[in-house]
Amino acid sequence: MARSSLLEDNGRSPSGVSYVVENRHLMQRAFPDLMRGLKVRPVSDYGQRLHEKLCEVAPTGVDKPNVVLLSPGVYNSAYFEHVFLAREMGVPLVEGRDLIVENDRVFAHTIAGPSPVHVIYRRINDDFIDPEVFEPTSMLGVPGVMRAVRKGTVTLANAIGTGVADDKAVYAYVPRIIRYYLDQEPILANVETHICGEPEGLAFTRANLDKLVLKPVGESGGYGIVVGPKSSKAELAEAAAALEADPANFISQPMIDLSVVPTLADGGARPRHVDLRPYAVTGRETWVLPGGLTRVALREGSIIVNSSQGGGTKDTWVLVDEQ
Repeated sequence: MARSSLLEDNGRSPSGVSYVVENRHLMQRAFPDLMRGLKVRPVSDYGQRLHEKLCEVAPTGVDKPNVVLLSPGVYNSAYFEHVFLAREMGVPLVEGRDLIVENDRVFAHTIAGPSPVHVIYRRINDDFIDPEVFEPTSMLGVPGVMRAVRKGTVTLANAIGTGVADDKAVYAYVPRIIRYYLDQEPILANVETHICGEPEGLAFTRANLDKLVLKPVGESGGYGIVVGPKSSKAELAEAAAALEADPANFISQPMIDLSVVPTLADGGARPRHVDLRPYAVTGRETWVLPGGLTRVALREGSIIVNSSQGGGTKDTWVLVDEQ
């Protein structure tokens, strides 16, 4: 059995679940015979499950909460997903200009007048959510929304600050955090990680740059990653210079031998590297989507699976356990 390892965490606004659902719909339409007789667990109820969990975290005393999805707007790269999830949940898709805060309560502009909002599923980064508290020039957020959060009249999901879990340096400490706060061992092991902001990690990375994967701690989408064993001398020299200029901005990890799956390419089915992004939503309890986003590195030999770097996705099946 293959050994599974955890590569990173996404706690602020993890994206990609719309592709999970749409991939399944495409498979059902394109290959109905292939799936006939197989008891594959459904993923199409993700929107319903997400809405249920959002309602569960509504402010105290609100029996029928009004939920909205807050998007930066049409120019955001994940806007398709924002539209998709709002439709799946049956909630309004709003931008910052659609909401207003009065008397520390949030309201949405509607043709019938202001409508109270109790839960905001945000797809906006912390910096831009409230110009009164964070970036004062932000046109994407809602002035005063943090006042409403502090008063307990509205719930933000995910909460401000959850993005700290996305930091690749913080990732290295997560197993210790689990042991300290939960007195449990992590179910999935982290990949060995060297923090270049620490002398020992920096020294090891310097000495083994050609054998390691160098990652900026705050980037996403595969940007800035240098895969040592697959890099030229010039690329390694450039990476070494960046590392020396700002060690705290990097971590390094061994190059993981990702699993491969058959993938249609020029010339037929070819092996391509994949990883899996699972999704969990938490209210009173946690529900894990019985599937996930299998991301595929479409370039031969590549281990960079991010869609922003030319990667693709595959439908992922979890079968019903009949035991």
